[in-house]
Amino acid sequence: MITAIVNVSLKPGVLDSQGKAVHHALDSLHFKGVEDVRIGKQIVLKLDSDDKEATRVEVEKMCEEILANTVIEDYTIELV
Repeated sequence: MITAIVNVSLKPGVLDSQGKAVHHALDSLHFKGVEDVRIGKQIVLKLDSDDKEATRVEVEKMCEEILANTVIEDYTIELV
């Protein structure tokens, strides 16, 4: 069993309206010193496999096809 942790985030330069809203809310609640907020998502997959390399290739394919919008998002994969 392999667990794949996929973190998806907006590429630099892509407007993050959610992040801006959270940044504004933090400022309104007097949390000072927060320079920027970027919102992303984490996807945890449990895969029935013992082959880390084959699993990485499969998860990369999942990211490219459905888990991330690669036009505006980057992703990282961690296998544990």
